[in-house]
Amino acid sequence: MKKTGASLARYALEQLGIRYTFGIPGVHNTELYDELNNSDKITPLLVSHECGGAFMADAMSRLSESVGTLLVVPAAGLTHAASGIGEAFLDGIPMMVICGGIRTDIDWQFQLHAMDLHQFMKGITKATYKIERTADVVPTLYEAYRLATSGEPGPVFIELPLNVQMFPGEADDLTPWAPPALPAPAAKNQIDAAIHLLQNAKNPGLFLGWGAADCTADTFALAEHLQAPVATTLQGLSVFAGGHPLHTGFSFGPSAVPAARNAFAHCDVMLAIGARFGEISTGSFGVKVPAQLIHVDICGHVLNANYPAQIAIEGDARVVVPQLLAALRQAMPAKAIDTVLHARIAADKRAYRQAWYDHDSKGKVNPARFFDALRAATPPEAVTVVDDGNHTYLVAELFPILSTKSAILPTDFNAMGYAVPAAIGAKLARPGVPVNCIAGDGCFRMTCMEIITATQYGLGVVFYVFNDGELSQISQAQEIPYGRKPCTVMAKVDLGGVATAVGAVYVKIASDADLAAAISQANAAAQQNRPVIVDVNIDYSKRTAFTEGVVKTNFQRFTLGQKARAISRALVRKVTG
Repeated sequence: MKKTGASLARYALEQLGIRYTFGIPGVHNTELYDELNNSDKITPLLVSHECGGAFMADAMSRLSESVGTLLVVPAAGLTHAASGIGEAFLDGIPMMVICGGIRTDIDWQFQLHAMDLHQFMKGITKATYKIERTADVVPTLYEAYRLATSGEPGPVFIELPLNVQMFPGEADDLTPWAPPALPAPAAKNQIDAAIHLLQNAKNPGLFLGWGAADCTADTFALAEHLQAPVATTLQGLSVFAGGHPLHTGFSFGPSAVPAARNAFAHCDVMLAIGARFGEISTGSFGVKVPAQLIHVDICGHVLNANYPAQIAIEGDARVVVPQLLAALRQAMPAKAIDTVLHARIAADKRAYRQAWYDHDSKGKVNPARFFDALRAATPPEAVTVVDDGNHTYLVAELFPILSTKSAILPTDFNAMGYAVPAAIGAKLARPGVPVNCIAGDGCFRMTCMEIITATQYGLGVVFYVFNDGELSQISQAQEIPYGRKPCTVMAKVDLGGVATAVGAVYVKIASDADLAAAISQANAAAQQNRPVIVDVNIDYSKRTAFTEGVVKTNFQRFTLGQKARAISRALVRKVTG
């Protein structure tokens, strides 16, 4: 039979369970957009900028069973999307990047948008594909999807030339998609060795990353069986409920909050699941990891990369963690509830929060009071989307995430501008729950015009903008050693004017006294399917534990000469101004 490549692509995407595509039509993909317009399963979504579309697709993958899919044109459409694709690549998030391609059935050179798309995509995708024949459309999309979702997930790139989309060609019978089975279990000797260490541990601890997000019930059971404190990576904030008595916080070393630092101070056996021990999660590699490390990760090159593991298990946490739990239950009875440990964690959390409450915000909004007010007005299942900056670590330290996969944020690629479009993608992924975006003013102004998309499609997302006029995470890092803030103090943005321009409701929080009423007003507007911009007059004068810890960790690594230079330069600038 003869079919167009566009119709075959539609069939394949419907089989794969794709719910939305994100992008902008152009001359190289109008056939595919026209075909998707006839689908009753897929909604092609028009975005304002392809970078925003990529962040939406990223959020769709993180928060739903549908893999986020981009539909863009070659050259500028693809380069615009690159930051979102790169974020997904480094964070291990599956994504389908489908790009129209120039015609391959003519010999003319210098066609519009002609460039080596595959060379460009090579460094930020798991693989690239170019479909040359109609018959290859369905099997290629199936293979690309399989690769994107297997092993360590990530984006894949597919070029679908215009002529293959447009003109009918021979195609085989349409084969339904068959999802692959889960990977094989870990070797019994590895599981037994891990259980032996855990059995004999005096102070075990769990360190969980995003790779543990799909086995939450089992990680709860492991922690409770061992009465082990639990810390998470930044990306893994929502893999273990912040309200659990064994939850200590983000990271566990010098850059962590006191609850985590104290609970892990004497950890002798650590079970790390789906965590890379990357720079952010280790506070610039400042943590001390016990020699008795059991490291479980789906990606083999992560194991032993930064910290040697006594037992390294390469495998999917969805398979390995149930194996560990079953073996642990067979090997030893559950420990009695460690009331002392629970009480110490709770007391440390209260004391840290009180220190923020005691801080004089001089009429501005105190971060701890803001997050407590937001938590009180937000159901546990609500989604929180966070951007990259000082506000990221305020969320990690002061806003308990109470349900699985309910917080997403850029981590390894660390793209500013992520949160506004990702929050729109989050609302599409989970339309039945509230979605709150937390963004600094620097991040917000990068992608805020994407809120037009939320307005167009009636998506009630609340965008909280921490407005202090600086790129605060970097300006604080500049101020400590340099005594000045080059290129991190920004021009004022009229957020009310932005709200008018994009069709959003505008709410102002000038001080702590406004918190309850303003959050209630924002929530009410969002429930009417209107996006809301909340202008938060935030106080950033108190530094997070993360910022203070990272500065100390890096300073301690300096040689004596480097320390002397840094101190003398800071002193001179303090004195001379």
